[in-house]
Amino acid sequence: MSHNELLAMLSLAGMFGLFCFGFPIAYTMLFAGLLFGFLGIGKLVFYLLTVQFYQVMSDTVQVAIPFFLVMGYLLEGAGLMERLFSAFQKLFARLPGSLYMAVISTGTIFAAATGIVGSSVNLLCVMAEPTMRKGGYDIRMGAGSIAASGTLGILIPPSIMLVILGPIVGVPVTDLFISAVIPGLLLAFLYIGYSLIKCAIWPKYGPPLPPELRPHSLAEVLKELLVGAIPLLVLIFSVLGSIMFGIASPTEASACGAFAAIVMVIAYGKFSLKALAKALYSTAKMSAMILIMIASCNFFGAVFSRLGGATFISNQLLSMHLSPMVMLAIILIIIFFMGWAMEWIPIILILVPLTLPVVDAMGYDKLWYCMLVAVTLQTSWLSPPVALSAYYIKGALPHWKITDIYKGMFQYIGCQVVGILLIILFPAIATWLPQALK
Repeated sequence: MSHNELLAMLSLAGMFGLFCFGFPIAYTMLFAGLLFGFLGIGKLVFYLLTVQFYQVMSDTVQVAIPFFLVMGYLLEGAGLMERLFSAFQKLFARLPGSLYMAVISTGTIFAAATGIVGSSVNLLCVMAEPTMRKGGYDIRMGAGSIAASGTLGILIPPSIMLVILGPIVGVPVTDLFISAVIPGLLLAFLYIGYSLIKCAIWPKYGPPLPPELRPHSLAEVLKELLVGAIPLLVLIFSVLGSIMFGIASPTEASACGAFAAIVMVIAYGKFSLKALAKALYSTAKMSAMILIMIASCNFFGAVFSRLGGATFISNQLLSMHLSPMVMLAIILIIIFFMGWAMEWIPIILILVPLTLPVVDAMGYDKLWYCMLVAVTLQTSWLSPPVALSAYYIKGALPHWKITDIYKGMFQYIGCQVVGILLIILFPAIATWLPQALK
């Protein structure tokens, strides 16, 4: 190992050590990059810092991030999720496990509208818990269904994670959006299937809703669907459809989606300048956080590569002479466990570039690989002890025990593992739709 390679490995170890002590991720990477970069390549590190920050802040693809965020915050603040949940609750009321189905369906559709995990989980908790309590539903399964469906926002397009992942791997964001549709829906159907089967066998976990909570007529159900679900679905499909069929780029579609969200909020009578100002403030704050983290990750990655760290790790992995499937399993397991303790952004921007030489050497399809990475990162949101979804639920419903929340999430992690295995065994789940639309 050369002097610079040793510095690279020390920078990586030091960075993760500071993460464990709770230091902010963006500034930790800046510090590690500057310190070890200066020791290894001297004043050149300051040029790298300037170039990396300029590239990120001037990248037109990243403009989609604030537009998708403001679309999500506007729809969240307008109370449209409540109408959506009410529509699905009445639609499935007579089935065992109906509330789980309503939660998962609502979370899936809202994931495609917002992609804001914390807000989706909190809103699902507030909406579903009273009805679950009245219907005698199992707390553990309730927590698991809320956490699983609420975190689909980082996978189902328009996913901000995919906007960031695309340029890193060299895959068009449009292709990633198209590719993520079937895996995202597959996970949602696995959640629903598990809930239905378990409640059909053991009705005590989720009986049909009592008569007083059921709709009085079919017309009532259709009205709720027409008002609560159809407009939101039209908005989602218009934004995603324009991307998938090549009518608009992700950036253009995100701007149209933000404008359409304002129109929809006005049409529902929920518009106010205060709500708009709140959405814009939240968007500016979140966008700034994401962009500075991307720039910091890119800078650290550039320094790490310049020191020879990326080549060293790739060579070490390839020298093990493992089969492609075993190597893939190792990479996904590392990503899964890193997701327990870290945000997805540094994992995407540091670990994924390190694995690209291995991906090329093993002959993996990059689109397929990206979907496996994305689904694995989504799974890590449900993995105790550092499962962010659990703390969102505990914050919204403090009377639910954290142990019950964990046990509920473990059930749905099983569904996600099945989803990952299916994508590995049948790559067409991730690759067929982009090829079909070309």
